[in-house]
Amino acid sequence: MKYKAVLFDLDGTLLNTLQDIADSVNKGLHSLGFPQHEVEDYKALVGEGREVLALRALPENHQDTVIVEKLLAHINEEYAKHWADNTRPYDGIPELLDGLMANRVKMAVLSNKADDLTKMQTSTVLTKWHFAVVVGAQPSLPKKPDPTAALQIAKQLDISPSNFLYLGDSGIDMKTANRASMYPVGALWGFRSADELLADGAGTLIKHPPELLSLL
Repeated sequence: MKYKAVLFDLDGTLLNTLQDIADSVNKGLHSLGFPQHEVEDYKALVGEGREVLALRALPENHQDTVIVEKLLAHINEEYAKHWADNTRPYDGIPELLDGLMANRVKMAVLSNKADDLTKMQTSTVLTKWHFAVVVGAQPSLPKKPDPTAALQIAKQLDISPSNFLYLGDSGIDMKTANRASMYPVGALWGFRSADELLADGAGTLIKHPPELLSLL
């Protein structure tokens, strides 16, 4: 078997977190007197961490540091209370994870979401499955698409990067995979388009999670 491990993105790949993210940001925008966004709009706003999300959600003429920090505080408070209201694994994810475990393929998670939330969501919502390493955003690591964290995960698992499948739903994930010399697989059920995934280096696109098993 060429591929011995799978590195997953979290939001938009394993878990559909969009509604809870949108609700938290919209409540913050409303509290500060700014226009809110449709849930679908957040597919283009997420992916580079909460600070960037707060900046992008604000009107261009109100993106100064003070306002961004105020919105970020609202988002943090709301999301801490309500992140689990609607967040669920995507259809087919349980079958995929079962299949990987049956084939003794190691699994890991790498997200630009805060490290504590990444670990909590993985352990709470995906509690049936074992992930050897779970890493989220933290001050000591550059965020994706920098490959540093992905390469550290490969080293920690003692598996060559070339023996990893990398499954993600955004161009950032495809760039990360290529820079880490992992095989980039684009998830079409997530937040971004096929065009973006291909433009940023996807080697394969899949429509349903269990299709990943055929690449093993």
